[in-house]
Amino acid sequence: MEWTKEEMEALYASMQKKAMTDEEFRKEILADANKALAKLAGKELPEGMKIKVIEQDPAYTATFVLPDLASEEVDMEELDKAAGGISFALVLTICGAALPADPTHDICEADICGVRL
Repeated sequence: MEWTKEEMEALYASMQKKAMTDEEFRKEILADANKALAKLAGKELPEGMKIKVIEQDPAYTATFVLPDLASEEVDMEELDKAAGGISFALVLTICGAALPADPTHDICEADICGVRL
């Protein structure tokens, strides 16, 4: 089943909102993110998609996801594709890590590094 970028972003926003207020949902999503997100979305996630959800560690200001190691054999087209996916993951991670104490304010609506989210 195909998902659009907009659908994934909406699901991510719903997940954040629910996880901020629903302790049982937090437990479910940490135990089995794919199952919890499919339940929240009301439909199955794209085939082969595997999602990992972690809690922000209060000892750190932000969490960054490292890209895969690249070998000298990777061509520029593949590198561009990988960079595009990683950039999206980093933006989502930064938005999640930067949530303010006031849950009515959405940091992800702000400009981050000149990119309007």
